[in-house]
Amino acid sequence: MIEVVEYRDEWRNRFGLLRAAYSAALDRAGVRHRIEHVGSTSVPGLAAKPVVDVDVVVAENDVPAAVGALATIGFVPRGDLGIAGREAFRTPDRFAPSNTYVVAEGSLALRNHLGVRDVLRADGALRDEYAAVKRRAGQEAVDIDAYIARKSDVLDRVLRAAGLTDQERALIAASTRGITGRGAAG
Repeated sequence: MIEVVEYRDEWRNRFGLLRAAYSAALDRAGVRHRIEHVGSTSVPGLAAKPVVDVDVVVAENDVPAAVGALATIGFVPRGDLGIAGREAFRTPDRFAPSNTYVVAEGSLALRNHLGVRDVLRADGALRDEYAAVKRRAGQEAVDIDAYIARKSDVLDRVLRAAGLTDQERALIAASTRGITGRGAAG
C-alpha cells in the first residue's frame, strides 16, 4: 500500500520553507535559479503522497554548480537516475519529506513536471479524476512500481493536455519505468 492523503494547505507552507533554504544556498554559490513547487502537493485539492516535490531550475551549464550548492546544505547527489536534464538527491532529514531535483531550463523533465502541475491546477475535472485514480492506486498497489503503473493512463492524458508530443510522452513513460525499481519518486 502507498500512502495517499487528501490535500493539505501545509504543503504550500512547507514548500516556502524549502524554497528559502535552497535559495540561500544557491545565492551563496552565485547560481541563478528559480524554484518550482511541482508534483501532486503543488495542486490545491489533489490527493497526494505527503512528500513535497521541488524543482530547482537553472541553465544547463549551471547544473553542476547548483548540485554543489545543494550539497553544502546536506543533499547527497544521486545523478540523473536515468532521466536526462534532471539531477536527483538523497534528502537530508531536516528537509524531509521532500524530493528535490536540479533541472535544466527547457528540459523534458521540467516540461513534464510543470505540464502536469499546470494542467491539473487549471482543469478541476481532470484533477478530481486523477485524485480518484491515485487514491485507488494507493490502496491497491503493493509497491511504487504498481502505483505508477495504475496512474499511467490518466497521466498520459494530462501530459497530452499539456502539449507534450507522443514521442515526449513515450520518453517520459520509459524513463519512469526505468527508475522506479531504484527507489526514486515518480
